[in-house]
Amino acid sequence: MTRRVQLEPAYVLHSRSYRETSLIVEAFTREYGRLAVVARGARSARSRWRSILQPFRPLLLGWSQRGELGTLTAADQVAAPPALEGPALYCGFYLNEILMRLLHRGDPHQDVFEHYKRALLDMASGLALQPLLRLFEKDLLKAIGYAMVLDREIDSGEPVEARYWYTYQPDRGPRRCPDGTAGRVSGETLLAFAAERVETRHLPELRMLMRGVIGFHLDGKPLASPLLFRE
Repeated sequence: MTRRVQLEPAYVLHSRSYRETSLIVEAFTREYGRLAVVARGARSARSRWRSILQPFRPLLLGWSQRGELGTLTAADQVAAPPALEGPALYCGFYLNEILMRLLHRGDPHQDVFEHYKRALLDMASGLALQPLLRLFEKDLLKAIGYAMVLDREIDSGEPVEARYWYTYQPDRGPRRCPDGTAGRVSGETLLAFAAERVETRHLPELRMLMRGVIGFHLDGKPLASPLLFRE
C-alpha cells in the first residue's frame, strides 16, 4: 500500500547525490520521524528544490512511499532559516548528525522535533551553545529509551549527593568513587543536570560525561561533526 503525505513539517538532516541529477534526502519530520526520500532532478540547474532542500530550513514536505525509500512530491520553505553562523552553525550540524545516528527511520518523536526546532532558534539568537547541546542530548536519549539516571547511585540506590564524586556507567548510571578517580563527575553537576540548571562551572564535566554516553550508544563509532568543528 502506498502512503501519500502532504504538508508535513520537516527539516533536512542530510542529502547525498543519487544518479545524475537527483538527491536522496534524509529528513526529520514531526509526525513520521526520520525518513529518506528521492528528490528527482533536485540537482539540475532548473530545479526549484535545489535551493530549498538545505539543512535548518523550516519546510513542508510531501512524498509518496511504499518501501523504505519514498519519492518527494513537494517541498516548500515556510519561514526564513535561523541565521546560524560560526560555532552555532557547527553545533547545528552536530545536532543533525546525532539525530541521523540515533533515530531509527519511521520512529516519530514529536517532542524531539519541537526541541530541535527551538534549539536552532536559540542558537541563532546567541544563547550559550554548550548548555543547549547538553540538554538536547539528554532529552534525545530519554526520548529513544536511554534515559540517564542522574539522581541515585546505581549500587546502593542512595540519592546522589552534591559533595561526593562519581563515575558514570553509560548503560546504568553513577557510582560513587574516591576523590582522585579519573573521569569522575561531581554529584553537584549530576544533580544540576537532572534539574536542567546547567551553569558554566558544570560544563567541562558535562561535556566529558556526554561524550562517553553518546559514544557508548553509537557503539564507539566516531562522529564527523566534532572533527569538522576542530578543523
